[in-house]
Amino acid sequence: MFKSKKDTVYVVLAGIFITNAVVAELIGGKLIYVGDAVMSVGILPWPIVFITTDLINEYFGEKGVRKLSLITACLIAYCFVLLYGALQIPAVSGPNLVTDAQFHAVFGQSMWIIIGSITAFLVSQLIDVTIFHFVKNRTGNRMIWLRSTGSTVISQLFDSFIVLGIAFWMTGKMTTAVFILSAFTGYFVKLIIAILLTPLIYLGHYLIEKYIHN
Repeated sequence: MFKSKKDTVYVVLAGIFITNAVVAELIGGKLIYVGDAVMSVGILPWPIVFITTDLINEYFGEKGVRKLSLITACLIAYCFVLLYGALQIPAVSGPNLVTDAQFHAVFGQSMWIIIGSITAFLVSQLIDVTIFHFVKNRTGNRMIWLRSTGSTVISQLFDSFIVLGIAFWMTGKMTTAVFILSAFTGYFVKLIIAILLTPLIYLGHYLIEKYIHN
C-alpha cells in the first residue's frame, strides 16, 4: 500500500505519463499531411504528456519530473530493444496473419528515429521543468496557465525540431525546406492542442486537491 494519498497521485500521474509517451513513440512512424506539411501522428498523445508533466511539476517539483523523464526514456529504449528482437524472429505464414513485411512496416523504425525521439523527449522535458519553476518562483500559486502554457510553448519548439532534425534532416530524408515546414507545423498543432486543453490543468488541480485533502 502507498504511504499517503500523494504517493497514489504520483503513481497515477506517472502511469498516464509513461503510457502516453511510449504510445507516442510506437505510433510515431506513421506520417500524415497537415495541409502541405508532413507530420507524425505520434503527436496525438503528447498533449496528455504536457498536462501530466505540469501536474507532476506542481505537486512533486523538478526532481519528480526529472526522475520520471529519465525512467520513461529508459522504458522507451527498452520497448525499441524488444521490438528489434521481435523483428528478427520470422513470422508464421498463413492467410489473415501478419507477415514479416507488414510487421516491419509498422514497427521497423530506423535507429536515427529512435535516437531522435529519445533525445527530443529528454531535452524538451528538462527545458519544460526549468521554465515551469522559473515562472512559478515569480508568480507563486497564481497564474497556473502561464507557467503551464509558457513551459510548453518553449519546450515543444525544441522537441519538434530535434526529432525531425536527427531522424529525417540529418539523414537526408528531408530537405531543409520540408524539415522547417514540417517542424513548425507539428509545433503549432501541438501548441494549439495544449492551449485548448488548458482547462484540464485546472480540473486536474481541483481533483488532486480534493483527493489529497479529503
